[in-house]
Amino acid sequence: MINKESKNAVRVRKHERVRAKVKGSATCPRLCVFRSNKHIEAQLIDDVAKATLVSSSSVQLKLENGSNVEAAKKVGADLAAKAKAKKISTVVFDRGGYVYHGRVAALADAAREGGLKF
Repeated sequence: MINKESKNAVRVRKHERVRAKVKGSATCPRLCVFRSNKHIEAQLIDDVAKATLVSSSSVQLKLENGSNVEAAKKVGADLAAKAKAKKISTVVFDRGGYVYHGRVAALADAAREGGLKF
């Protein structure tokens, strides 16, 4: 009998590979994305100090449907606005083991349009 790994276990392994290469600092934090079936969330993390600098999610924004591309765009724009307020302009993108497509790409594009560089 074949022991298949769950989709989430595969995603976590991919995320570990990404995290081996991507590090965030106070001057250039890591933009980390988490996507669930109902919501999407993103945060800017300083890995040196082990602290979250800025965060945004479809739950915080009280979006009716947090699992679509429009919600991801709103979360990305909100995150960029909060980062601008804290004078953060450059970040490194951590896709969290997810494919750079759909909601993850929409969040990244909205964050770029909001003024973040990565």
